[in-house]
Amino acid sequence: MPFPAFDRTKLKIRPLRERTHDLDYPSMAIHRHSDREPFEHKALPILAERLIDAHREGRTAMLSCGAHVLRQGNSPLLIDLMEKGLISHLAFNGAGAIHDFEVAMIGQTCESVARYIREGQFGLWEETGRLNEAVSRGFQDGLGFGESVGRMIEEEEFPFRSMSVLAAGYRLQVPVTIHISVGQDIVHEHPNFDGAAAGATSYQDFLIYTQAITKLEGGVFLNYGSAVMGPEVYLKALAMARNVAQQQGEEIRNFTTAVFDLPDLGEDLSAEAPKNDPRYYFRPFKTILVRTVADGGQSYYVQGDHRLTFPALYDEIMKRWSS
Repeated sequence: MPFPAFDRTKLKIRPLRERTHDLDYPSMAIHRHSDREPFEHKALPILAERLIDAHREGRTAMLSCGAHVLRQGNSPLLIDLMEKGLISHLAFNGAGAIHDFEVAMIGQTCESVARYIREGQFGLWEETGRLNEAVSRGFQDGLGFGESVGRMIEEEEFPFRSMSVLAAGYRLQVPVTIHISVGQDIVHEHPNFDGAAAGATSYQDFLIYTQAITKLEGGVFLNYGSAVMGPEVYLKALAMARNVAQQQGEEIRNFTTAVFDLPDLGEDLSAEAPKNDPRYYFRPFKTILVRTVADGGQSYYVQGDHRLTFPALYDEIMKRWSS
């Protein structure tokens, strides 16, 4: 006998015009020539050069990001790198897709969790739920999650689509994959959420992601502000890619990884922390910086706010790209 399940038809879904938005994206977005606080790190010039090398050699240059990278205003810089071919693949969690979708639609995103959870209204906004429509349509057409959402934004000409990474990916045919975990995202609350469609399209994105990892030899993998999705999806994809490469007498060992995040990991990043050290449980450290590059790769850690670190990396790339 099945267990009792929540009836989503009872939910009251309100229009976005009734929500107080925490971020007005056009006013805080960072562009190439925007004034910004300087940030320096010895790894940034190295990573900039290797991203350019990866582009020139046709190797994978992947950014795996948490939603905060977008929320810090970096979308215009990401899109510019995509247009120049300097990023060959972007990966986000489900929240990244939602923020990108809302920004493209109304130029605003984010809500007060503390306020709206008290009212039982957190995440229950009508227009945001249209993302589920995009995914369901894409599922019918055999698309991945990211391409499905980008297609709706681009084809329906959302007013702020110039700031949408997903729309740029669709327009430029650069993969922007979305890696969801069911129940973690606000659109999963909505009555129109189709778990089968979301699961299938996100899994298609995982396979697209894994195919990109097959070309990581000589390439670059950057993990920006994703403590779980980023390292875990990368780990499984790398295992699959290496499995096939080994059967073909090839290797995926000589590549560069970097983690950009806030925790202080200390000076010695050559070995993972012991299990009695809290740093052991920060997955990007042991997975991206140590274990997967132990037999030939190089890794770097850049500590800092994404509103500082990504524009600083972008500037280092542009210095070399323009020269």
